[in-house]
Amino acid sequence: MSEENSISGAIVGQIYTGKVLKIKPFGAIVSLPNSAPGLVHISQIANGFIQSVSDVLNIGDEVDVRVVSSDPASGKISLSMKDVPQRFDPYGDEESEDDDYSYHYAPPVIISAAAAASFEEKFKSWQKLSNERIAGINRRNKRNKRR
Repeated sequence: MSEENSISGAIVGQIYTGKVLKIKPFGAIVSLPNSAPGLVHISQIANGFIQSVSDVLNIGDEVDVRVVSSDPASGKISLSMKDVPQRFDPYGDEESEDDDYSYHYAPPVIISAAAAASFEEKFKSWQKLSNERIAGINRRNKRNKRR
């Protein structure tokens, strides 16, 4: 190995273009050129929360990844897509004049209006329940102070 931080040709900190080989519940296995495949953990796919890896990636997608770490003993390579410009357009396949020059970051998580409304309702319900519990605790504390 020519570099201290490399394993099978993957240099830590370097950005590579790879192809998604497998999708697992915990991440995606991505092939690297002249190297063993590496894992992009679900937490390293996008800057925001994603429910499922398949919401963002599909088998066969070409993605740009940064090598985060490599373990020569086990041969495992950890990859990240966060803050790495991607070649695909997360907002659709619309063609633009500058497609050859445009790069996009990993797609943000888009929450549907129904899911956002559902969250708002749940939050309001939780907030009301929480306020009722706090009021009950405050009443008990006042009674205990009088005794």
